[in-house]
Amino acid sequence: MAETKVLKAQARDGVGKGAARELRRQGLVPAVIYGDKQPPVTIALAYKDAYKHIYAGGFLSHMIDLDVDGTVHRVIPRDYQLDPVKDFPLHVDFLRVGKGSKLNVQVHVNFINEDASPGLKRGGTLNIVHHTLDLTVAADNIPEEVTVDLTGLDIGDSIHISNIQLPAGATDHSHEEDVTIATIVAPSALKSAGTDGEGEAQAE
Repeated sequence: MAETKVLKAQARDGVGKGAARELRRQGLVPAVIYGDKQPPVTIALAYKDAYKHIYAGGFLSHMIDLDVDGTVHRVIPRDYQLDPVKDFPLHVDFLRVGKGSKLNVQVHVNFINEDASPGLKRGGTLNIVHHTLDLTVAADNIPEEVTVDLTGLDIGDSIHISNIQLPAGATDHSHEEDVTIATIVAPSALKSAGTDGEGEAQAE
């Protein structure tokens, strides 16, 4: 299960572009907490804290205990905006998470046992179609990752979401039918040899 992180923030009164610019001049990042049938709360985060959490990886799939002036809100980041040139945080949206809630999150895929795949040992390449999976999970049980075991897979084999065991309580949220996660493809040398062979046969 993904760990719950802790982040401190402060309440803010001003809204609008002018107020947001002033906050950024003070080294703060404007943000908002919404959802769970409660009114939105406008807040500000320390720039260094926002930057660290966003670039640590998995920001949009980790629960956060957001401490706003001593009041703790259980939230999950839902969106953030970065400066298009300098990539520093401009704004963050947090969704309140009520007890028993289910969330749609993107979960990282981890591939294991590459050395036990005959196809990869023969020089094949692991072609990763999806590095993350769109899953619906319980808010208090967000998985850190989904593991895909490559043992026994040969060139031409595909790994679909139906082939793996999802974490307990998780379901596929994507719009694809039986999502293809990865395939094992032949090395380019073998592909070229096959193409050349076909050309010679046709020439005869």
